[in-house]
Amino acid sequence: MADNIKEPQHYIANKIEPIDFIIQNKFDFCEGNVIKYISRWRRKNGVEDLKKAKQYIDFLIEKEVEKEKKVWQNIFESRTESVVLL
Repeated sequence: MADNIKEPQHYIANKIEPIDFIIQNKFDFCEGNVIKYISRWRRKNGVEDLKKAKQYIDFLIEKEVEKEKKVWQNIFESRTESVVLL
């Protein structure tokens, strides 16, 4: 009898279990969930899992966009301070 907790069929059908891949590559929470949902969508929840993966991709995009805004804001502020000092 298969152990659905330790070895669920929707994961062990892959050559590499998603959790092993996620841990070995040090993916963060959102990245790991994208991998998890993408690797199981055909065998478990279909389009629902694709939507979940998309939601985590959207979180990642938002996080990166915010980081870029902060970098550009810091650059602008440092240049503004330099102009004021002159």
